[in-house]
Amino acid sequence: MPGRIRAEEPRNGPPGTETPLPMVPTATSQFAEISRGLIQEQPPPEPKQLERGAVIFDVDGTLLDDMGPISELAGKLLFETFGTPEAEGRQHYLATTGMPFEAQLSQLYHDAPEDERRSVARTFHMRKVSEAYAIAKPFPEMPRTLKRLAAARWTLSVSTGAEREMADLVLEREGLRYWFEDVLGSGQGTKREHLAEYRRRYPGVPLILVGDSRFDLEAAQSVDGVIAVARATRLQNWTLSPDDLKRWGAAWADYSLAELPEALERIVRSPTPARSEVPRRRKTR
Repeated sequence: MPGRIRAEEPRNGPPGTETPLPMVPTATSQFAEISRGLIQEQPPPEPKQLERGAVIFDVDGTLLDDMGPISELAGKLLFETFGTPEAEGRQHYLATTGMPFEAQLSQLYHDAPEDERRSVARTFHMRKVSEAYAIAKPFPEMPRTLKRLAAARWTLSVSTGAEREMADLVLEREGLRYWFEDVLGSGQGTKREHLAEYRRRYPGVPLILVGDSRFDLEAAQSVDGVIAVARATRLQNWTLSPDDLKRWGAAWADYSLAELPEALERIVRSPTPARSEVPRRRKTR
């Protein structure tokens, strides 16, 4: 089977155990080149001075609680096309999430014909809209968190590996689009390219990337002046804990973004922002 690889076993043990992180060994970077024409905005927006800084959100798995149905869809498509068992394909998808799906396929199935990978990507984007986005909902704390960040004079933007038009539509449907000044999607480049563009648009102020994957954090580290924070993940047979994300460079991570406004206040007040911050443990009843 072309390019088939095997992911390491997912981390299922309690926090602090030395179980291997759920990674695909050959997926070394989100920056693998993929052949596609980027949509250039004409004319490009002029740089402007923000009052405070920009908080840039990923969509899938960060704003929207949709990684379950999306990863199930990816597993089905990888089985139908490449014969990869669905559970294994789902793990491959999750291990490389954070980059455009076309780039994921180029790493996971690099020996497959490019036309075949493009066809699978088109099918994925169409079915993602009809099957996953049709039922996707924001994480419950997000409306209040976005309102609080805006009240604290942060400028909010979006960077997603999904198509910008689809992200616009689903955010509008869920009443979240109002809070975001800009949305950049797969047609405008990779997350690294998005961050570089936001750095150009918003010079001289802090940029915060809020993501949920290793590749989100890697993209943030590649652009000067970008600080990464992250949402930790508990999915069936797939867990990324706050400690995992901090090891990859998150300045703060938690399973909920309810305390993100407070975390950002601590981060920006620090003379040299810490590489990681242990989230406060919540009491359980």
